[in-house]
Amino acid sequence: EVQLVESGGGLVQTGGSLRLSCAASGFAFDDYSIGWFRQTPGKEREGVSAIHNGDGATYYLDSVKGRFTISNDKSKNTVYLQMNNLKPEDTATYCCGDMWSLAISASGGPNQDGVDYWGDGTVVTVSS
Repeated sequence: EVQLVESGGGLVQTGGSLRLSCAASGFAFDDYSIGWFRQTPGKEREGVSAIHNGDGATYYLDSVKGRFTISNDKSKNTVYLQMNNLKPEDTATYCCGDMWSLAISASGGPNQDGVDYWGDGTVVTVSS
C-alpha cells in the first residue's frame, strides 16, 4: 500500500522558516519523483517543487526559487522541503505526491497530472 505522510507545517511570521517532510512507503522510492504542491481555498493546486529520487534532479516554481530547497534521504524514503524567507502568500495546505512520470509546468513547478498518490497535507500559515 502506497503511503505518503506529510509533517512539519505550522504558524510562522514573515521571514521565518519551516521544513516539511514527506515520508513515503509502498513503492520503489528511487524510481519515482516526489512533488510538493500547495492549495488555498478558491485557488487551483499549484506545483511548488519536485525531486527525482533516482538522479536527484530538482525543480522549483519560479516564485519560490532561492527560498525553498527540496532534498531527499533515501535511507528514510523521505523528501524534505526547506522553506526560508516565508511570505504570507506561501500560506497554504502543502501536500506531497509521488510521480512515475514527472512533467514540469511553464512556471517551473511539477504538473499535478502526473501524481499517482497524494498525502493528506500539512498546513503552513505565514503571518504578516
